[in-house]
Amino acid sequence: MQHPDLAMVMAEREGERLKIDQVRELQHTLSLAPYEARYRVALILRFEEAQSSSANAMLKTLEEPPEHVVVILTANSAENLLPTIVSRCEVLRLRSLSMDETATGLQAIRGVPRDISERLAHISDGRPGYAIRLFEQPRLLEQRQSWLDELIQLLAASRRERFAFIKGFIDDKEGLRDVLQVWLTFWRDVLIYTSGIGGSITNLDYTIQIQKLVSVTDLQKAHFHVSAIERTIEYIDRNVNARLALEVLLMDFPIVNLAL
Repeated sequence: MQHPDLAMVMAEREGERLKIDQVRELQHTLSLAPYEARYRVALILRFEEAQSSSANAMLKTLEEPPEHVVVILTANSAENLLPTIVSRCEVLRLRSLSMDETATGLQAIRGVPRDISERLAHISDGRPGYAIRLFEQPRLLEQRQSWLDELIQLLAASRRERFAFIKGFIDDKEGLRDVLQVWLTFWRDVLIYTSGIGGSITNLDYTIQIQKLVSVTDLQKAHFHVSAIERTIEYIDRNVNARLALEVLLMDFPIVNLAL
């Protein structure tokens, strides 16, 4: 990421907004001739997080880019972008690899033991870059396990204990979003199991707890909880009262003991 003709731009934190000043600075950079390569390349990550003014500011650059410029936008979905942005781009839809391909690649490229590679393939949902990052940074796996263990404890907790948990948990917006993303993978696994498809779950190491929760949850309830977490993440991104959003989410969770 140090090439002089590469410019990478994104919101300062995931869930925040790409600002128009960042876009204008990028446009100035792109107006200059390449320093070393044939092209200047702009990589704009998570463009769905761009402010409307920022997205509109990019329109002219996308419509008539200088001959020496290549612009690459990434987004979770083209549907999350302005139609005028999408119409000026060539859309490339990227898909995850299969679990087997990801595990085999980790073994071949990074020498990851087979059992660990299979676990990382599932946790990463077939995203090789994320799987490699998890392998190289064990603390990320430890943090994930801690968040899942907290979720299991909360499911067995009383309402008073859930409210107490929220009090010490709402100050770090970015950290809260990360926790909810991990919780979402757990509830998606429950949804997958209730649909009768157990082999493609993310959290293989929590299969027993997931199966216990499935025994007291039907497809409709599992879908409700997945949607509730997605909605809570959206609320937090929109700066809705985080405490209130969490209270509603946790009060709707079932009370069930998943301890082994």
